[in-house]
Amino acid sequence: MELSRRTFTALAGTAALGLALTGSRAATGTHPAQAVPTGPPPAAPRADGKRHEVGFDRYSLLVDGRRLVLWSGEMHPFRLPSPSLWRDVLQKLRAHGHNAVSVPVPWNLHSPAPGRHDFTGVRDLDLFLTMAAEERLYVVLRPGPYLGSADLDAGGLPGWLRAAEGVAARTVTARTADPAYLRHVDEWLGAVDAIAVRHLFTGGGGTVLLYQFEDRSPGADGGAHLSRLRRKVRADGIDVPLFHDDGRADGPRTPGFAAGTAVGASDPWGGVSSGGRGYAGVREKWDPAHERSGLLTRLATGVTAHTVRMAAGGTSWGWLSSPDVYTSYDYGAPIDQARRPTSKLAPPQQLGHLLRTVPDLARLEPAGEVRAKDDRLKVHHLANPDTDAQVYVLRNDSAEQVTSALPGTGIEVPVTVGARDARLLVTGLRLGRRKLAFSTAQPLFRLAVGRQDIAAFVGRAGETAQVSLACDVQPLTNRLDPEPAWSYAQGRLNVVTPLGVGGLSRVLVENGDSTTPMLLLFADDATALRLWPHETPSGPLLVHGPALLRSATLQGATVHLTGDVAGETGLEVWAPRGVTAVTWNGQPVRTTASRAGSLVMKGLLPATPAPSLPALDGWRRRTENPEAEPDFDDARWTAADRTASRGGAPVPEGRPVLSADDYGFHYGDVWYRGRFEDARGITSVSLSYRTGTQGLLMAWLDGQPLGTHRMPVPDEDTVGRGTWTATAAFAVPERLRERGGRVLSVLVRPMQQAAQESTADDGGPGSGGGEADGASGAGRGLTSVAFEGASREIGWRIQGAGTPDRVRGALNNGGLYGEREGWHLPGHDDRDWEPVDLPREDRRQGVAWYRTDFRLDVDPDVDGSIGLVLEDGPERAYRVQIFLNGWNMGQYINDVGPQHTFVLPNGVLRTRGSNTLALAVLSDGTTPAGLGEVRLTLLGAVRGGVPVEPVESPGR
Repeated sequence: MELSRRTFTALAGTAALGLALTGSRAATGTHPAQAVPTGPPPAAPRADGKRHEVGFDRYSLLVDGRRLVLWSGEMHPFRLPSPSLWRDVLQKLRAHGHNAVSVPVPWNLHSPAPGRHDFTGVRDLDLFLTMAAEERLYVVLRPGPYLGSADLDAGGLPGWLRAAEGVAARTVTARTADPAYLRHVDEWLGAVDAIAVRHLFTGGGGTVLLYQFEDRSPGADGGAHLSRLRRKVRADGIDVPLFHDDGRADGPRTPGFAAGTAVGASDPWGGVSSGGRGYAGVREKWDPAHERSGLLTRLATGVTAHTVRMAAGGTSWGWLSSPDVYTSYDYGAPIDQARRPTSKLAPPQQLGHLLRTVPDLARLEPAGEVRAKDDRLKVHHLANPDTDAQVYVLRNDSAEQVTSALPGTGIEVPVTVGARDARLLVTGLRLGRRKLAFSTAQPLFRLAVGRQDIAAFVGRAGETAQVSLACDVQPLTNRLDPEPAWSYAQGRLNVVTPLGVGGLSRVLVENGDSTTPMLLLFADDATALRLWPHETPSGPLLVHGPALLRSATLQGATVHLTGDVAGETGLEVWAPRGVTAVTWNGQPVRTTASRAGSLVMKGLLPATPAPSLPALDGWRRRTENPEAEPDFDDARWTAADRTASRGGAPVPEGRPVLSADDYGFHYGDVWYRGRFEDARGITSVSLSYRTGTQGLLMAWLDGQPLGTHRMPVPDEDTVGRGTWTATAAFAVPERLRERGGRVLSVLVRPMQQAAQESTADDGGPGSGGGEADGASGAGRGLTSVAFEGASREIGWRIQGAGTPDRVRGALNNGGLYGEREGWHLPGHDDRDWEPVDLPREDRRQGVAWYRTDFRLDVDPDVDGSIGLVLEDGPERAYRVQIFLNGWNMGQYINDVGPQHTFVLPNGVLRTRGSNTLALAVLSDGTTPAGLGEVRLTLLGAVRGGVPVEPVESPGR
């Protein structure tokens, strides 16, 4: 979603919908009376208790009269159900160049029932906003109510809304005019706003800077709907700028805004988008070059408020996600699902540091046309009217590397841009007290540290960088590493160095036009990911070497650094004046002063040893689905006897409503038991059902398996379908075609609801192949039942998930017998279960549970990311629900994939203590199933991290 110079509705004095800005003028400004000149950006935000003014002009946001280029990264705290680790991701976002975090707030996660809103535990929005302020990050808050871009079940709308009394059962969009729906929306936004108002940057209570309502174009009545939401939010005291996605251009002159620049993509079941390779394939397709090209193009088109989506991956635990994505929500993000930095961090980190330290880029105007000699390079030319700095974004959309001269730019040598890549170059830029004539490498940052200026440049490994400084008087130039070379001629100091050879290259420039020394640093992408600029109350500092810098605190002559170390590394620190000593993670570091003005560690920080992981053995097994047996007691189940669907599901004439949502079962598996008299003459039964992608149905008659039906794996043509209907026909065994009562038992795995689709049916269920329905509100589960050979009246009862526990919430469990009986909980007594070894073969149709305990003993100062691997032959058809200490960490489908490794987040996972793993295996009965190989794997380990508190796990 990109909103370029539009839909910043409440930033404008007159918004797109013709609404005057409400709220405090002192807090939220509009067009300034006079142009704000280029200057230093505002200090990093914090909850300082002071009032702040937020405004804008056509160039950028304005914070307390200073220009701010917003460089936000989106993360989903709800996809990381371990609140301690939210701080880890926030620190990584800040360290890698982001000055803001964008966070959706899903209605369905926080609202288990009408009028109930839960913001405790893993849903603690107040805690997240407090952490963001402590980590000096602005917040872009997105409470919906609809969040289609976040790949959530029903777009984040709660399940109970699908069958709520009085809510319109048409399209999701049509609900925007429905009074009953809007009353629920008001309650939801009111609950969020009561928390958010305490964290507004305008009031000094926190760092919430922007607020987005809605995540869709709301249809014909959209103007009235958005106006209503806006009035509601303002009445709740939200006085920061508001924006929305209405898809229309605005009249007001606003800054360019990219509210969701994709740097990856979600992957569907079967992995059709990734070539079956999962997020490794996504990350390869959306590689750093692709990412850099997109980000720089946004900058070139005038965007100064950016949100990178996703900046950090996560896990769609439980039944959280939309139906078209599997458990992992890694997204191919720069920070992966296991919280590990990847090479894709290079482009956003480089741009983030540049935008934060070079204020010239906050006020740019289109400048004269520039054409490269090779027309495969497209050149965007911009200029800062205050400083006359010239900015060029070079984009190469061809499949070949291009080297070309750039006439008329002052860049005196040819420039190389890789295939499908882009590059940002600047001329006439002030670098502290000296001026850049031109560079063939992108500026990375500029700092004034101690008694010298530092300017860093970055490019691809194997390239040669040339930097030319304008110098009327020849300076004293010293190369401090062997790779660079320099020359002086005609008022230019020219420095040339290969990138990626020997790591960081340093050149010290002294005297000449300035008495302030300048240190030039040259890095390739990998080296730049080990450079950490950081602001302190005494001024900037720079750290080189570790895998991550988390914090820097000055006390007297000592700078105390914390961060992460993976492999063996050196440590180099450029610190403010007066600093002579360094500690790293609480330990003193012996240093020596270098000619580069840094303190260099004597020796190396040691590599982090890999924690040892136990084998998973001692398995115990127990079969379930007693619901299939004719004598099972279902007296307490809900009678499925409605004649009309609140959710708008079509009902065959004379038949009852069977939609699970109509009976209050919105997430996970659902059981149906139908009783009828006299099976004589019945040759087959046809079961029509509706599910999300990869839904299935299993049937039994008097305990005898009739068979399993599965929706097909999506292909390129059907990957976008969120809802599927099919009719499964099963033959009735001859021995059951007799007089007497019979029980038809059906288990349906509905999967999840599509994000935004019509609730009108498409004319009936499909014929067995799994046809797209396009219906989201029409309900999941059985839709109709018919018998071949004879007509029978059948009375139905239905059972889904039991009452959710207060910690894990409504999205954790479904309606399997073992879930209802607590077999997934760590405290369950499984001593009478059958001991088994893995791998194991099982042809039984239905559900079997496997449980084991394991103990970890990871060093407390090591952050180890651990995953669970399930592997088996692709011909074996079964799926697994994975429960760790009672938390549903996702679904594995062996013969579909592509996911085989499931991240176990620390906090839910006890890295120093005992853990219980419970696997609910659902087998088709059509092929050998079982469990194959199940093992733990180390995804990464660093010495450092953040303190992790155990996540509460009822049932221990």
